[in-house]
Amino acid sequence: MQTACFSPLAMLNAWSDGTKPWSFPDVEDAVRDAAYMRMRLLPYLYSVSADYAFRGLPPFRAMNLVEAADSNSGVRISNARMKDQYMVGDNLLAAPVFAGEKSRRVELLPGRWFDFYTGMLAGNGETITVEAALGKIPLYVRDGGLIPLIEKRRQSPMPGQTLALEVRAYGNAPAEFVLYDDDGETYDFEKGAYSLTRLKTVIDALGNRRGEAETLRRGPMSYSPISWTFMTALRSE
Repeated sequence: MQTACFSPLAMLNAWSDGTKPWSFPDVEDAVRDAAYMRMRLLPYLYSVSADYAFRGLPPFRAMNLVEAADSNSGVRISNARMKDQYMVGDNLLAAPVFAGEKSRRVELLPGRWFDFYTGMLAGNGETITVEAALGKIPLYVRDGGLIPLIEKRRQSPMPGQTLALEVRAYGNAPAEFVLYDDDGETYDFEKGAYSLTRLKTVIDALGNRRGEAETLRRGPMSYSPISWTFMTALRSE
């Protein structure tokens, strides 16, 4: 279920054989949480998928396809780890836990990485070991990563529906993310009917941090209002 949640096509082929994962009471909550996680991440996933459509950048990337993981950069990532952890867009590293595992190793790329759930520092270009938990998929956000989320829901938004957007900011590095949206129904985006919104965090002269949203291209926009959650405490200088 953790792997399906972070796949290009989140599909579970379990309808006909009676082994639907949510039919087992001991894991029902964890399965439901994973499905909700997928739905909450739709604005992020839609935006990184737009990068694929317009710029050819895969939204789900094997670690050895990430520039910083190349051996020429001095970073060594084992083949074993490259097979079961991967990037989702530029900001999110997913490391699913598999059946029977009590813990797993995660190899972080250079730079500071933060726990998705807590905003706490997880590591800095190093190998970490995380305890396995049914209800918590190991997820890490790079320093300066912005993750736009909607509220948890069972179905995708209907065309024309407007949803509140929460933007989570991780770390202390300058943060920027281009949010993509279209009508969610037609191919009019090919004719230019889509919106681009630059999300960014700003620190003023007094050290106060705030989020800003700048319209880069006007078009269909499903998100309003936009709120900001700073997951990581501002580092003292």
